[in-house]
Amino acid sequence: MNMTTEPDRKRINSISAVFPAYNDGGTIASMIAAASVACRQVTEDFEIIVVNDGSSDYTASMLEEMQARYPELRIITHEKNRGYGGALKSGFSAASKEWVFYTDGDSQYNPLELTELARKVYEGADLVNGYKLTRNDSFARVVIGRAYHYLVKFLFNIRIRDVDCDFRLIPRHVLQGVALKSVSGAICLELVKKIEDAGYVFAEVPVNHYSRKYGISQFFVPWRVIRTLQQIAKLYWMLVVKKEHLRKKS
Repeated sequence: MNMTTEPDRKRINSISAVFPAYNDGGTIASMIAAASVACRQVTEDFEIIVVNDGSSDYTASMLEEMQARYPELRIITHEKNRGYGGALKSGFSAASKEWVFYTDGDSQYNPLELTELARKVYEGADLVNGYKLTRNDSFARVVIGRAYHYLVKFLFNIRIRDVDCDFRLIPRHVLQGVALKSVSGAICLELVKKIEDAGYVFAEVPVNHYSRKYGISQFFVPWRVIRTLQQIAKLYWMLVVKKEHLRKKS
């Protein structure tokens, strides 16, 4: 795909594709295969990083098999589950390429749509966020997700339309400029808030969201919801009331 012929347009020289995985043995192989195809369409220099966050299913054995087929695959293993935020932070820290693309390992997003995010970069975007065309989850999860979206958008003055869409393409230097603390799913809220407060503007691209084919959602386990709400309260205190991240830069 040759879309970088104009000198004023940005190039994607290299990409790290990051996938946090927890009990995603039934989906992670297809995610790796799709990511390899997508990355090859936008750059010649890429790596795929999967963070196995203490999975108890056959995720580990599946990753070993895939690594034999895909030399670009790097595996990070957490012996114990550190939470979604902990897995993402490990993946971000390990990323070595100029751009970082990340999404979940549960196959609810299609890595092939990375090309649409890359198109925005070619047009000059600093970074790109996907937003769900429709949410293919149960009615309860749709309602809870919608409530979460409006709650954090109001409390944190988030500008993007879908903070809960974990399908993003971000320059690595931007990620290195934000100190992420969350260990739960609230890390995405923290990430977006700190990036927007740093003055960056996300370009936005519609992406498809698919129903889960394997495993169960980790976010909607009651104790995880409670922990995430606690994290949101802490983030509100740090980022909105005290504005700690802004004071450190001033």
